[in-house]
Amino acid sequence: MSATVEMREVAPEEEGLRLDKWFRRHYPRLPRSRLEKLLRSGQIRLEGKRVKAATTLAAGQRLRVPPILEAPRPAEKAPQIAAADHAMLEAVLLYRDDWLIALDKPHGLAVQGGSRQQRHLDALLPALAEGGETPRLVHRLDRDTSGVLLLASTREAARRLSAVFRCDKPRKIYWALVVGSPEKKRGEINLPLAKSGPAGGEKVMVDEAGKPARTRYAVLGRSHGVTWLGLRPMTGRTHQLRVHCLAKGWPIVGDGKYGGRQAFPEQPALPGKLMLHARELALPHPSDETTFRAVAPPPEHMLAAFEALGFDPADGKAAAAASWLEEA
Repeated sequence: MSATVEMREVAPEEEGLRLDKWFRRHYPRLPRSRLEKLLRSGQIRLEGKRVKAATTLAAGQRLRVPPILEAPRPAEKAPQIAAADHAMLEAVLLYRDDWLIALDKPHGLAVQGGSRQQRHLDALLPALAEGGETPRLVHRLDRDTSGVLLLASTREAARRLSAVFRCDKPRKIYWALVVGSPEKKRGEINLPLAKSGPAGGEKVMVDEAGKPARTRYAVLGRSHGVTWLGLRPMTGRTHQLRVHCLAKGWPIVGDGKYGGRQAFPEQPALPGKLMLHARELALPHPSDETTFRAVAPPPEHMLAAFEALGFDPADGKAAAAASWLEEA
């Protein structure tokens, strides 16, 4: 039982977690009614301010936790990770050093768990420990988005990398196949975004009262009413690329959540999976500030779509068109 006030820091891997879920993770036997009472009375504070159960946490924030009549969750035994998952992690490893790890996250693998996610990357990270610290998540990709995902090898690396991501410093470039086509070969989408709907069923929408969101785009190819886009999010909002493309009339192929039936063109027949891939990530290396860059090849379902449309991932003209996205 905690008998004194504690100051707890939000860990990098807890970035984006709701406050009530943070307490459920650290104090699993704390009744919801007791938590709400502590919040209403102001005994729980975030960065010195009153806070609500639904507040989203950021890495490095400090929580004031009053004495709680509940023992913290005991240390759990190391999870047993299947041999197939060990092999999968080895196959998707792009880069590793003493500070960071870059993975090519597969389509369909959730980064973190939830009520419907029994298998997720966060639970598999102990397999990458190699006798040291368990790697930590410093950013996320949607379950159905493939591509470059960065992990911190140590707590100190996580602290430094989380600061970089909070400032939107990383250069992230995505490939997407969209239905329709922009009139201009390159440009910028500047539309504020906000979440709407009940918890667990939230969707992101364009909202003038929302948070600023900017996305650069470049046309890399066109075929059969489908466009191959290079996308660079200049801000890091949830579902930013999916909602920005939809708002411009170009739903991402396979994005049933936002694009509905329009996101599944009948001709040519394409794999019914989300065609959004985190192609490249570049940022200051946490050890010496030199530029670290990781590139992930397109997943099999996207390569199949490229073949059906006549796109070549190694096309020099496409690479030249995408180079504009790399400019500061």
